[in-house]
Amino acid sequence: MRYLVTGGTGFLGRAVLARLLEREDCEAVYALVRSGSVRKLERRTRELDGAEKIVPVTGDLARDRLGLDDDAVTDLSGQVDEVLHLGAIYDMTADEEANRAANVDGTRNVVTLAAEIGARCFHHVSSVAVAGEHEGVFTEDDFDLGQRFGNPYHETKFAAEKIVREESTIPWRVYRPAVVVGDSRTGEIDKIDGPYYLMGAISALGRLPGFLRVPAPELGTTNIVPVDHVADAMVRLVHTPDLDGRAFHLVHPRPQPLSEIYNALAGALGAPKLLPVLPPAVGKALTRAVGAAADTGAGGSARDIALAEFDIPPEVLPHLTFPCVYTAEETVRALDGLQPPEFGDYAPALVRYWREHLDPNRARRPRPGPPLLGRRVVITGASSGIGRETAIRVARNGGVPLLVARRQEELDEVRLEIEREGGQAHTYTCDITDAESVDATVKSMLADHSGGERSDGGSAGPDTGIDMLVNNAGRSIRRSVKLELDRFHDFERTMAINYFGAIRLTMALLPHMIERRFGHVVDISSIGVQTGPPRFSAYVASKAALDAWARIVATEVIGDGVTFTTVHMPLVRTDMIAPTKIYDAFPTLSPGEAADMVVGALIDRPKHVGTALGTLGAVSASLTPRIVDVVMHVAYRVFPESRAAREGSDAVTPGEDRALQAGPLSRGAQAFARLLPGVHW
Repeated sequence: MRYLVTGGTGFLGRAVLARLLEREDCEAVYALVRSGSVRKLERRTRELDGAEKIVPVTGDLARDRLGLDDDAVTDLSGQVDEVLHLGAIYDMTADEEANRAANVDGTRNVVTLAAEIGARCFHHVSSVAVAGEHEGVFTEDDFDLGQRFGNPYHETKFAAEKIVREESTIPWRVYRPAVVVGDSRTGEIDKIDGPYYLMGAISALGRLPGFLRVPAPELGTTNIVPVDHVADAMVRLVHTPDLDGRAFHLVHPRPQPLSEIYNALAGALGAPKLLPVLPPAVGKALTRAVGAAADTGAGGSARDIALAEFDIPPEVLPHLTFPCVYTAEETVRALDGLQPPEFGDYAPALVRYWREHLDPNRARRPRPGPPLLGRRVVITGASSGIGRETAIRVARNGGVPLLVARRQEELDEVRLEIEREGGQAHTYTCDITDAESVDATVKSMLADHSGGERSDGGSAGPDTGIDMLVNNAGRSIRRSVKLELDRFHDFERTMAINYFGAIRLTMALLPHMIERRFGHVVDISSIGVQTGPPRFSAYVASKAALDAWARIVATEVIGDGVTFTTVHMPLVRTDMIAPTKIYDAFPTLSPGEAADMVVGALIDRPKHVGTALGTLGAVSASLTPRIVDVVMHVAYRVFPESRAAREGSDAVTPGEDRALQAGPLSRGAQAFARLLPGVHW
C-alpha cells in the first residue's frame, strides 16, 4: 500500500501517519509539505516506527496541482493507492479568507491531483461542523439540509465536503470527527483549542474547596473524542472494503452534557463541580437571555474583559455546545466494536499534559519545597551590601540568583560563598547605565536560562526561565539644592542608575516575562520618597520616578502575570552611606535585615513593603503638608551638610560651616535621628 497524505505535520495528521507506517503492507507514505515545513515533518516523525518509509513531497495546498511540477506529478502517477486529505485549518478564530484558501481551494486542488495521478480512493477528513446550526438529528447520510452557518470554519468545511462529493472522479470516503482532544493515554495535544480554552478558568476555580457543588442549569451537549480513537477509527475504515461513497461520524455514540465535561475537568483540576438542577430547555433559555444581555454595550464589555483575562476567544463561546445530535450507528457497525473511551476516564491525562505543557500560567504555579525553589532571580548591585545578602538568602530559599554588577571579581566571591553552602548562582558583569551592556547581558541570561541551547552549548531545560528581578543597584547623593545649583550632573547621575538603569533592565526582561505569563519585579526604593527628607532632592526624585513608573506599568501587565513590589527601604548601613560620617550615630538596619525585607517581597509578592514610620510620613504629607514642611526645615537646620557635599562650594552659611566643624551631632539632631529612625537625614 502506498499513500499520499496531506496535513501530516498536523496533530491528527501525525497520529494517522504513525498508524499507516505501522502497517505491514505499507510500502511508502508520500507526505505533502510546504518547503518551509520539511524539517518540521522530519522532526515530528523521526521517532515513529517506519519513519524511513516517509517521502516528503514539497508543495502547497493553495496552488494548482498543489504547486507540483510535471516531473513531480509524473513520479506520483501510478504510485499512490490511497489519498488521505487531512490538510486544513482547524481554528475557530481564523478569518474567512484563510479558511477558504486552505479548506475549500486546498480540497479542490487535492481532489484534482488525486484523479490525475490515478489514485484508487480519496479519503477526506471533514467535520461534524458541516451540520452548521441544524437542530435535531444529523445522520451519517445527511449532508445538505439547508442548514445555516455562523462561523467561517463551519461554512468552509461544508463547502470542502461538497467538492469531494460532487467533483471527485474517483471513489471517495468522508470522515467527520467531533471535537478532537488529546491522546487518551498520554494527554498529548499540540495546541489549545475547544474545551482546552476552559481549563484556565476552571483551574482558577481550583482555589475554592473542591468538595463544593454549585447548582446550575444544564446548558446543552457537546461531543468529544480523543485523537487516538479518531486516528485508529479512520485508518481502520480506510482499509475496510466496500465503504466507498459514504460518510462516517467519528464521534462519541451519545451526546455529552456540558456539565459532564466540566465536572470531569473540574475533578482533575480540584475545582468545585456543577450540580445540574434545571432541565436543558431552561438552560437554553437562560443562555439566550445572558447572551442578549452580553450584546449590550456594558454587558459586552464585561464579557470581553472576562474572556480576555482567561484567554478565551469570543468566537469559541457559541460553539461550546452542539444544536444537533450526531448519529453513528453505521460507523460503529463498520468499526466492528471499536468505541471511544468515556471522557471522564481520560480527562486526568488531558489535564496533566495541559498543566505541564500548555497552561499559559504554568510558570506562576507554586512549587513544592522551599518558597523560591527553582526561581531564577536577577539581582543588580549583587557584589556587596543589600544585593549580596539578598542573593545569599535567595539561594538558601531554593532560588538561583543571577548576580549582576560591574566588578566580576566581587561577583565571583559571592557566587563561591553561595556554592559553598550548596546553592547555585550565576554571574553577569553589566553596567546598567549603558544600553548596549544591558542588552548584551539580558541576551546572555535568556540564552542561559530560558530553555533551549545555552550560550555555553548546554541545555537550559524546558521549564526554565527568568522569574524575578530585584532592582537594587543605586546611587545616593546627600547635598542641599544650594550646593547643586551648578551641579546639574548630580541629578543626571542619580537618574541614570536609579531610574533609567532600573527601567532599562526591567523593560529588557518584560517581553520574556509576558511571554511566560509570570514575572515579579522588586524595586528597592527609599523611605525618603514617603518622608521627603532635606538634602536628598536628587536621590529621592530618582526613586520617586521609579515608584511612579512601576505603579503605572503594574496596571498594564498584571493581566500578563507580571507584578511589582516597591520596597521603601529605611536607612541601611552599607558602603553607599559610609562617606556620610554623621550616619555613624544613626540607628540603621544591617544589610542582612534589609535583605530579609527583599526576600519577603520575592516570596509573598505584596504591592508594598515598608515601615510604619514611612507610612506615617506618606500620610502626614497628604494630610498636613505645611506642618511636614516646617518639620523638615527644622531637620534641615539641625543636620549639617557633609564635607563631601560642601567641597568646592561657597553656598554654605556660617552656621552650617560651624556645624560641619563641630564633629558630634547636636542634641537636637540626635533626638531627630532617634525619634524618626531610618530616615535619610
